[in-house]
Amino acid sequence: MDGNLNALTTVFTEFYYWVTVVFMFLIHVGFCMYEVGASRNRNHMHTLMKNIMIIPLVTITFFLFGWWIYWAFPDFPFFGGLNHEMANANLPWSENMATNLDDRITGVFWAAFLLFSWTAASIVSGAVIERIRSSALWVHAVLIGSVFWIIDAAWGWHYAGWMVKHLGYHDAYASGVIHAVAGGYALGVIMVLGPRLGKFAADGTPRDIPPHNPWMLTIGIFLIYTGFWGFYAACNVPVIAPEVIDGQIVGTTWTATNIYLAPTTLSAITFNFLMSLSGGLMAAYVVSKGDAFWTFSGGLAGVITASAGNDLYHPIQAMLIGAVGVVIVYNLHFWVERRFKLDDAVGAVAVHGYSGVVGLIIAGFVLWGAPSSPYEGYATVNPLGQTLGAVIMFFVLGFLPAYIVSKLQAGMGVLRIPREVELQGLDYAEHHAYEDAKEAIIDADKAILAQH
Repeated sequence: MDGNLNALTTVFTEFYYWVTVVFMFLIHVGFCMYEVGASRNRNHMHTLMKNIMIIPLVTITFFLFGWWIYWAFPDFPFFGGLNHEMANANLPWSENMATNLDDRITGVFWAAFLLFSWTAASIVSGAVIERIRSSALWVHAVLIGSVFWIIDAAWGWHYAGWMVKHLGYHDAYASGVIHAVAGGYALGVIMVLGPRLGKFAADGTPRDIPPHNPWMLTIGIFLIYTGFWGFYAACNVPVIAPEVIDGQIVGTTWTATNIYLAPTTLSAITFNFLMSLSGGLMAAYVVSKGDAFWTFSGGLAGVITASAGNDLYHPIQAMLIGAVGVVIVYNLHFWVERRFKLDDAVGAVAVHGYSGVVGLIIAGFVLWGAPSSPYEGYATVNPLGQTLGAVIMFFVLGFLPAYIVSKLQAGMGVLRIPREVELQGLDYAEHHAYEDAKEAIIDADKAILAQH
């Protein structure tokens, strides 16, 4: 490291990303608690196990090829070939991907992206609780966590991504890059997987299956809020010199930047994160008539809706956009549930997928004409580019591959658990945790269904 200032900057950046990774780990803790709180007793251990195993599976595959994809794919396949120079520097056997005192940043920056990968996989996990085989979910976790979301990150969340250059795509805090793609992927899986037994009455009317443990669910969502704040910080570069991006930053002051290397501050994201969270919570409380589950989830949906432009929005804009997004996705969730008889057990498709899509489209209008990047020659933000970006994220890289893979799994009989196993509970079937109590559990659930 040359000079005291460069040394201090390097060490600070290293520590900065390390801290954001620790905060983002709480997202995964929160998803585990949230899903267990939403699931019934007989599926708790299975719910935890499928979430815990996401960690090693996605971590190893992201190390082996997911990180390479991010650096290789910014222009591929539509506006150029693979970027071999950048990609080869991030191959698993390269010097950057190991203990290296000359490169103190790659490991913690890689880990920040890895935690995004876990988040994408956990979003899918929540939608499919209580009826998917663990092995089937783990295949999807690897695909969304180490392939499809990182392709869309290379296209739309890389400073040189073709969607940013040519579409004017802007998605500073990942409304589309993580949430829309994961929500679309979850929709593709549940469309093939089918609903939980008893979710729909004989006439097709959806039944409410309330959370088993509302307290655990509440604590889980608050941990997700906390981790999401760390996620916002991880989407920034903490300090950078103007010459690093070819003098495109005006002036000589070192600055923080967003993922596209445009100047921003932690103050900006603090205002807008909290204001969009508040707008989402208030709107969800009103539109759901005080339903606790949807009020808590609405806070998350509000942040996700505003995330695409939360580096540029005024705090009042962030609040209003979060609120508008919640009203749209809440009503869309129940319309889709009734119309297509889809069982999204925790509202993941709505809270993440629909919110991400709505947020991208809104950003296209509110930020129309704003620069998508500090680099000269890039397209500016516009409604068409944002809408095309939403289609690419939700449908092309999310829904479509999930639907195809799920169809293949269903055809091979490895997607959904058998009916008798679902009645017994996955804990009994896969982990033998409730063998002595299985009859009592089945009788209790039958009584609940009879009440409906």
